[in-house]
Amino acid sequence: GRIAVDDAQAHGGSRSVRVDGGGGYCDHVFFANTAVISTLGGVVFGRFFVRFADALGDGHVTFVTMRDMADGNRDLRMGGQSRIFMWNRESDDATLPSLSPAGIALSLAPTPQQWTCVEFMVDQDSAELRTWIDGSELAGLVVDAEPTPDVDQQWHNKPDWKPVLEDIKLGWESYAGQTMVLHVDDIALASARIGCD
Repeated sequence: GRIAVDDAQAHGGSRSVRVDGGGGYCDHVFFANTAVISTLGGVVFGRFFVRFADALGDGHVTFVTMRDMADGNRDLRMGGQSRIFMWNRESDDATLPSLSPAGIALSLAPTPQQWTCVEFMVDQDSAELRTWIDGSELAGLVVDAEPTPDVDQQWHNKPDWKPVLEDIKLGWESYAGQTMVLHVDDIALASARIGCD
């Protein structure tokens, strides 16, 4: 994989980060920030804009990882599978939503060749997780205190999971052969919701 600052696409300025992601695990490529998350306290909000050259495929891919020091230094990952946005916990491979037809219907497939605003919240104390796409919360990408069938029920199979996030990385990692060119722009982290404006 390759990463470059690119002036062919931009969301909020004149340039963005272009990621040319390879199709195999060993072709992964990410850029990282290790300084900010630890200063935000127990609740971390993130926001970024992403533009995929192609539709997400059926296979599992990752484009955001956050190292979880409380979960064996494994990653909390945002990516795609079954053509939709989804979360995945590396330590036990739990997915959010559950990849059943009902769970898949509660997420959405990003539109290729279009900027998409992705926001997330990880509450490290309560182990809750929320996700907004273009300003709207997706029911399929929420972990809360009550297990919901076809959404976060398998997430609760590890009841003691409380993440301690160490960093954030954006890029591309593919586990089923899909390559991708994606652009990322206007990345922000904060202790309160940032919004897409």
